[in-house]
Amino acid sequence: MSGGLVALLDDVAALAKLAAASIDDIGAAAGKAGVKAVGVVVDDTAVTPRYVTGFTPDRELPIIWRIAKGSLKNKIVFILPAALLLSQFLPWALNPLLMVGGAYLCFEGAEKLYEAIWGHHNSEGEDVIKLASDAHEEKMVSGAIRTDFILSAEIMAISLAEVAAQPLFSRAIILVVVALMITALVYGVVGLIVKTDDFGVRLASTDSKTAQSVGRGLVKGMPVVMSALSVIGTAAMLWVGGHIIIDGLDKFGLSWPAHTLHDLALAAGHAIPSLEGVVEWLVETLGSALVGIVLGGITVAALHLRPAKAAAH
Repeated sequence: MSGGLVALLDDVAALAKLAAASIDDIGAAAGKAGVKAVGVVVDDTAVTPRYVTGFTPDRELPIIWRIAKGSLKNKIVFILPAALLLSQFLPWALNPLLMVGGAYLCFEGAEKLYEAIWGHHNSEGEDVIKLASDAHEEKMVSGAIRTDFILSAEIMAISLAEVAAQPLFSRAIILVVVALMITALVYGVVGLIVKTDDFGVRLASTDSKTAQSVGRGLVKGMPVVMSALSVIGTAAMLWVGGHIIIDGLDKFGLSWPAHTLHDLALAAGHAIPSLEGVVEWLVETLGSALVGIVLGGITVAALHLRPAKAAAH
């Protein structure tokens, strides 16, 4: 009897060790997959703050929370099952779907450029009314979640590629961990960014001269930071979208755009050896953004010229 109990306990201990090893493997794989997707994570973090720019402070965190919930739903409810099924049964379909998403990002970025340069600019009073409306909040949240869907799909696709050799169940667990980890990271950072000015106001109201100085600096500096993030967010859409298109074409055998851009980056990097890595990244990023502007610009032009053409007739 005691011998059977000892054997059972040995089996339980062995299973526990195996489970612990599996958890460690999943954690390591999730960490590796997350690191590979860090470039898109940065883009996602830069894109999101522009969707809460101009709202009253009491609405900022609730809006971010709504977008974060939508992002997690995108990743786990929609993207994860589709990605797993496609990777298992139709792996060839992942690339064209990603390219469609990349084209949408190019369009979004080009549309923002069009609005900034030629769009209608409301008066201050019109902006206050617009920002206070529930309809505007719904529009911004919906737009943020749509854009997040593309970026989340890219994050999950990159992560999936890193763990493609794992069994199906392990892949699913790893991608869930990546989804939770990255969503918490992105929207935690976004929340800190948009509430920094409120923290500055609190510091400015304290008795400490140093704290007051820091607080006033934060309050004055955050509008500049938010404006810069809005620009970075638009640029991120263009360069991520362009990169997805270039990479997708390369996988379909049309390799000259990717190779040409890579060769240009290497040549520029060799010209400035002290900053070789930075220069190569910058050239590849600008090249991808240029592709994004051209592709997105064609779509935007078609959409905006069509009404004018119809009116002329």
